[in-house]
Amino acid sequence: MCLLLSRYQFKGTLAFFKSHHKLPILIISRRSFRSSSETYFHLIETYGRDRALQQGKKLHAHLIINGLARLTHFASKLISFYVETKQLSDARKLFDKIPESNIRRWIVLIGAYSRRGLIQEALSVFYEMQKQGLGANKFVIPSVLKCCGHVYDVQTGRILHSVILKYSIESDVYVISSLIDMYSKCGEVEKARRVFDRMVEKDLVALNAMLSGYGQHGFAKEGFALMDKMEKLGIKPNVITWNSLISGFAQKGDDAMVSKMFELMISNGVEPDVISWTSVISGLVQNFRKEAAFDAFKQMLGRGFLPTSATISTVLAACATMANVRRGREIHGYAVVIRVEDDIYVRSALVDMYAKCGFISEASTLFYMMPERNTVTWNSMIFGYANHGYCDEAIELFDQMEKSEGNKLDHLTFTAVLTACSHAGMVEHGHSLFILMQQKYKIVPRLEHYACMVDLLGRAGNLNEAYDMIKKMPVKPDLFVWGALLGACRNHGDIGLAEVAARHLAELEPENAGNNMLMSNLYADAGSWENVSRSKKMMKRKRLKNFPGCSWIEEAS
Repeated sequence: MCLLLSRYQFKGTLAFFKSHHKLPILIISRRSFRSSSETYFHLIETYGRDRALQQGKKLHAHLIINGLARLTHFASKLISFYVETKQLSDARKLFDKIPESNIRRWIVLIGAYSRRGLIQEALSVFYEMQKQGLGANKFVIPSVLKCCGHVYDVQTGRILHSVILKYSIESDVYVISSLIDMYSKCGEVEKARRVFDRMVEKDLVALNAMLSGYGQHGFAKEGFALMDKMEKLGIKPNVITWNSLISGFAQKGDDAMVSKMFELMISNGVEPDVISWTSVISGLVQNFRKEAAFDAFKQMLGRGFLPTSATISTVLAACATMANVRRGREIHGYAVVIRVEDDIYVRSALVDMYAKCGFISEASTLFYMMPERNTVTWNSMIFGYANHGYCDEAIELFDQMEKSEGNKLDHLTFTAVLTACSHAGMVEHGHSLFILMQQKYKIVPRLEHYACMVDLLGRAGNLNEAYDMIKKMPVKPDLFVWGALLGACRNHGDIGLAEVAARHLAELEPENAGNNMLMSNLYADAGSWENVSRSKKMMKRKRLKNFPGCSWIEEAS
């Protein structure tokens, strides 16, 4: 039903459009509001995409004056705008003004949070929706499943799966594709495949979701076989399909299959794009083949492809791993030239690169210049400070992150700050953070957190407490946990516990001579020459070699 504008409203509308002449006016009719309504929607979406908060607020004020802001479809668009511009309280106020009986209000807010990557907020609103007994429908379920996949919340995902079956909406392709994607991201690829196989009418969207899951978890061959099967049934693969397979084989380091995918792709009339090349580069970086990654990057440029922010971020990751700041600076300069330097992912990769290369001042300058930061950015800077001895700065930055963006803290954030506590000898503070992580943020400790805590306690000389923590761990300790204890025993001369740690390390990595040498040095420090002799004989018997230390310099070319 078209809304009619009064003469006053029309004049106000026309005046507003004239004051925003940079955007095209579609059609404004005195009789019908349909065209101007579309223009308003276009303006709101544009302001949200461009993060133009002030212009969006002016438009909102104009809609209030015209009495249009209270209409659900306008309020919904404005909610999305305020989420996009990070004005979450304003988005929530608008949400609360929409009548509670309107189910659309929930769909809009959850969808807006999900698209913006505000996963916890989206899930929180969904749980609130459930408490009010509103259930779920085919419009809200995909957004929530997307969030579950991001935070690996397979439990909530399973509940939603049962809701899908209960309300018989498993025939909705978008819902099922989201379900497949959720299971894949949570590592349950077999479950995802069962969902896919049960689909009555399979389509390309579902196939691509399944192939993406296969690729992410090392089942590229299974993905290729499935694509071949679906192609025979009439589902023609597109560029997304081929890129998923290229990414999967690239991550496995299977160069022959990557080349084959490119050939098949072209023979099927689909041209490789920049994402195809970025997938290859990413796979090479993940397999520690940094020079090959740079070569692939050069080939991509030679074929006339303009790198995206994802490409630049991937190449910068290679520079960071190699601690190659010279090449990193070259990529930084190139990012400026092609105007992707301001992208949040590129900036985060630059912070990480400079921090890992030891250029903390450059990393810090870039970090504080960023108008927006994501979890990776914060974590990179905290790790940079912690790993280069700026422990107070790392802990202070963690406190800033918690106060300003507590929803962004993840397991890596706590690994970084616990590393800082360990290096600074802050035992009590480390303990409190370890508890905070579990109680407030519901993060289950991983092996790296236990390794940090053992290192923290060990450096402070609390060896028995460190060993007690290892014995109480709900997961089996790895070589980093036992290695932290062995290093601490070496520093504090505890032969008894050192032998326990060395025994476990020998089981985990029998070919490593470093642990035997550490024990030999510990025996020597204690004057136990008989044990020193025994250790060296054992190394000879097992033919373990202790590689001498080395360093290198990079030659300017």
